[in-house]
Amino acid sequence: MRGTVLSFNGTSGLISGDDGQRYQFTTDDLGATSQNLAKGAIVDFQTTGDGFARSIYIISQPFFREKNKWLAVILCFLLGWLGLHKFYLGKTSAGFTMLILGTVGWILVLPGALIAFISFIELIIYLLKSEQSFYEDYVIGTRDWF
Repeated sequence: MRGTVLSFNGTSGLISGDDGQRYQFTTDDLGATSQNLAKGAIVDFQTTGDGFARSIYIISQPFFREKNKWLAVILCFLLGWLGLHKFYLGKTSAGFTMLILGTVGWILVLPGALIAFISFIELIIYLLKSEQSFYEDYVIGTRDWF
């Protein structure tokens, strides 16, 4: 059966099946898929008689509902030295670090140049990552740098 993920908190969640019923699940029920399941993902699953979903496989993830990889790439390219791409991705501590070193750091030259170089490296990494990998690492993951 197919359905849409209504909620998932990292350990358990709820799926609305195509039959109009709701099914509970845990991470143990996820098949050979990523443990990072976003709200709105379309999944294929098997049902049990007690209202639980088993053998859940992701058909499609809503990559653009939360953060867009390409907007992060554009922000990194245009204003990466200010850390705006970090703020967009919700990585505020890294964003403030880049903002301070990217502005005030130019007085000493080296910190500003280092931040510009880091921004360039991140731009390359963002471009080379797949949508799924970017989503897992930077949107729902905890990766702040590289």
